[in-house]
Amino acid sequence: MGNSYYYIYCLWVIGSAYRKKGYGKALMEYCLADAKEKNKSGVCMLGSNKQKAWPADQSFAKKYGFEVVDSTENGYELLARSFDGTIPKFAPQVKDNRIENNELTIYYDRQCPYVNQAIERIKQYCGLNRVPVSLIEVDTLQKAKELPCVFNNWGVFYKGIFETVNVLDIAYLKRILKK
Repeated sequence: MGNSYYYIYCLWVIGSAYRKKGYGKALMEYCLADAKEKNKSGVCMLGSNKQKAWPADQSFAKKYGFEVVDSTENGYELLARSFDGTIPKFAPQVKDNRIENNELTIYYDRQCPYVNQAIERIKQYCGLNRVPVSLIEVDTLQKAKELPCVFNNWGVFYKGIFETVNVLDIAYLKRILKK
């Protein structure tokens, strides 16, 4: 990633009562203005060519000048809006999509309000079903920079292979564990 970029983890207006009211537009415009005011190089966010609405709606971001500046073989994209011509990139280890650990491994941070609930559900499920799990909190910038995957608050590996950035519900977890 770029050292002087803001990174949008999530831009999600939840609930139909709040959609089409301009909240997403206001959030994006505020973020871009704040980044410029603070002399940042730009703003970037994670997207996916498979999942169009999550982790980021690329069509919405592209209306604000975001472009795909890097991608992984498994379909994730780094979108950026540069103010100074610099281009952020994924860290090299992100492209490998593998780790040494073969058990269920989840990297997470606490920026999303849904993460704590998901961690508790996974601990409970894995405990009851004797599934070995490593839960690794990403609580420093250095840890985030060293991650072996694209990351948007959550990264899941199983049998050493990257699976998803989606917060797991139990049905999704079961599908992963069947592999």
